[in-house]
Amino acid sequence: MFYIIGLGLCDEKDITVRGLEAVKSSTRVYLEAYTSMLMVQKEKLEALYGKTLILADRDMVETESDEILRNADTEDVSLLVVGDPFGATTHTDIILRARSLKIPTQVIHNASIMNAVGACGLQLYNFGQTVSLVFFTETWKPDSFYDRIKENADLGMHTLVLLDIKVKEQSEENLARGRKVYEPPRYMSITQAVSQLAEIEEMRQGGILRPNESLAIAMSRVGGGEGRERIVSGTLAELLTQPEEAFGEPLHSLVIVGRRLHHLEVEYAENFAVDRSTWRDVAHRIYGCALE
Repeated sequence: MFYIIGLGLCDEKDITVRGLEAVKSSTRVYLEAYTSMLMVQKEKLEALYGKTLILADRDMVETESDEILRNADTEDVSLLVVGDPFGATTHTDIILRARSLKIPTQVIHNASIMNAVGACGLQLYNFGQTVSLVFFTETWKPDSFYDRIKENADLGMHTLVLLDIKVKEQSEENLARGRKVYEPPRYMSITQAVSQLAEIEEMRQGGILRPNESLAIAMSRVGGGEGRERIVSGTLAELLTQPEEAFGEPLHSLVIVGRRLHHLEVEYAENFAVDRSTWRDVAHRIYGCALE
């Protein structure tokens, strides 16, 4: 059996009982280590699970899946992923490869940012399409995400924006020369994300990301509990003026608040506001939310 097991969002204790049983029955256990980031070192996972974990980087998962799936038709093999297994298309692809080889597969789900985003107080059924925001370069500033945000905005829906991470990436020069030299890990900050959104709004002029009239919620280390999880709400302009340390450690996500805003959402999220009076004023004056 080939198991693909979600680890949840925080530490070694977030694995489900079913997931832990699958890990303990496996002859090989791989830890996917590039689509997201767990908040603990793999040694802590190994200590609790009683298994040595094999780090599976991008090359292994995307181009060497045959090694991961080796003998999985006759023995148990597990692939551990941060969050939920279906949080990345890479995981869907390896499941399809396993099935094409007639290998029995089982997915064991867990919490992911897709549902844990509700910690900010916005109701999950009011979210539209999720978008990803990548690091801009001087020559590459993709803006297709803006269309998805606009589609959500036209329906009054919230947008979850997943911020880029760069783990085991090669520079253009090293890639061209075929050198296996990797850049240091990088994680997009809230400040950089808001700056990039403002840059595209300035270019597109769609009026959906107005700095002083668009509410947003910054989130980091969601699911980490008190002392690790950080939530900050405010206008885009307010978020841009906050120091980096206000948003906590990576990983970060950003929510663009939609216009179908319920007063309970406003009241819950104002507990995280940079300025409560501004948060309530914009929610009432711009978003038309009736507040008591």
